[in-house]
Amino acid sequence: IVLLETTMSREVLSPTELRMPPVASVAAGSLVTLSLTPAAVATIVAAKQTFTVAGLNAGDSVVPLSNPNTTAAALCGAEVSAANTLRLTFVNPTAGSVTPTAGTYTFLVIKGS
Repeated sequence: IVLLETTMSREVLSPTELRMPPVASVAAGSLVTLSLTPAAVATIVAAKQTFTVAGLNAGDSVVPLSNPNTTAAALCGAEVSAANTLRLTFVNPTAGSVTPTAGTYTFLVIKGS
């Protein structure tokens, strides 16, 4: 039996916070904060809902960062479905209708080419 001794070093990493200013109209790579009131989502379904957001264009990418949702309806997708139109997908896995929480939703918008 050969016993090998190794010494491992440990590096302490400091968290870095990325801060981007919120905007009212979407420009090149923006953090967008919206006040939204989603509609009820029927039982055991993935429902798409649309919201008007000035400055979005087909080909833009949208990444959900935070939402106030405290119900069983989970936000599981976001996309630009047409110019100035954000389409969100909420999933309700429960046996009854659930309405996602109204409030402030934050997204990262990456402008397409």
